Amino acid sequence: MADSPVSRASTEIGNHKWVAETFTPLLFGVACFVLWEAAVRLLHVPLYLMPAPSAIFTQFVLKASVIWQYTLVTSSETLIGFVISIVFGIPMGVLVAFSPLLRRTFYPLAVTLEMVPKIVFAPVFISWWGVGFMPKIYVVVLVCFFPIMLNGILAFSSLSVELGRFCRSTGAGPLRTFFKVRLPAALPQLFVGIKGAAVNATVGATVAEWMGSDAGLGFYIQTAIGRDYRMDIAFANIFMLAALGLLVFWMVVLAERLLIPWHVSQRAPVQGVG
Repeated sequence: MADSPVSRASTEIGNHKWVAETFTPLLFGVACFVLWEAAVRLLHVPLYLMPAPSAIFTQFVLKASVIWQYTLVTSSETLIGFVISIVFGIPMGVLVAFSPLLRRTFYPLAVTLEMVPKIVFAPVFISWWGVGFMPKIYVVVLVCFFPIMLNGILAFSSLSVELGRFCRSTGAGPLRTFFKVRLPAALPQLFVGIKGAAVNATVGATVAEWMGSDAGLGFYIQTAIGRDYRMDIAFANIFMLAALGLLVFWMVVLAERLLIPWHVSQRAPVQGVG
């Protein structure tokens, strides 16, 4: 049976949209690197100020083993701290959302701590526990925990009164209502907080490594710039940090698509087809 004209039009528009979404950012990125390379060469910018992309790529290849070794350190700090924040942030959001006492006591404290720049805690943790692995994880947890918990509070306290009454009228108990109604309804807002935390997870690890460390991409960047004035090596590490941050973010996006495919944010409406 042949496809209908509407079905064929929808397929063609969907294919065009996929091509545009995939290749437009790629072409834009290539154009930026070409312009960057041309500007550095034409203006004769010194290496210690701004390296050309070709010089960065060269150092990335030459220092690949060291960069990879430090990437494993930073990624471990990032992922462990991020996972701990999710494991504790979501349950804490549930507790505060359903506890009037915690909303009056712990919630104002959490909002206050969220307003404090987390970088100020890095030297404190390092002075307490040294320059080892754990202080970096604590900083990542601080950076990621509060966005997840605060969005969790909002997510679990936003169920409409009418929907709650309807659930009770059907005979559903609190536990059944939570897992069947409240939790699915809260997931979109929860993922807002988790994605926000994912964006900042590598930031927390890198800042902690700057403050005091003997390994990691942040440590390598600081060494390359502060001691050797090698901006090409520093930028090679910065690009690796960007790749690591994108990987963590897209892992969360993939989990969001798998867990809430029904949400409006996951739909791809076809324009112009009625």
